[in-house]
Amino acid sequence: MTQTKTTERAKRQRTLVGKVVSNKMDKTIVVLVERRVKHPVLGKIIMRSAKYKAHDEINQFNEGDTVEIAEGRPISRSKSWTATRLIEAARVI
Repeated sequence: MTQTKTTERAKRQRTLVGKVVSNKMDKTIVVLVERRVKHPVLGKIIMRSAKYKAHDEINQFNEGDTVEIAEGRPISRSKSWTATRLIEAARVI
């Protein structure tokens, strides 16, 4: 019975993909997540964005990286997401 509860909890974990816009804090990154939604009146597709603070334990992600973040328990007042993996590294020119 305990195994079904743990697998249900793992299934419900939300994940989002976004771009790192700030890594100036210690062990924290700010991730910008953009999504496309249809305007309720006009019907036009518009971009909506939200910024999430995510925990980065070893400060491995840099600005411009595309990362996946997963929801978890609150780590601080504004941080309840954890950076799980790097999807694409930023291009350095």
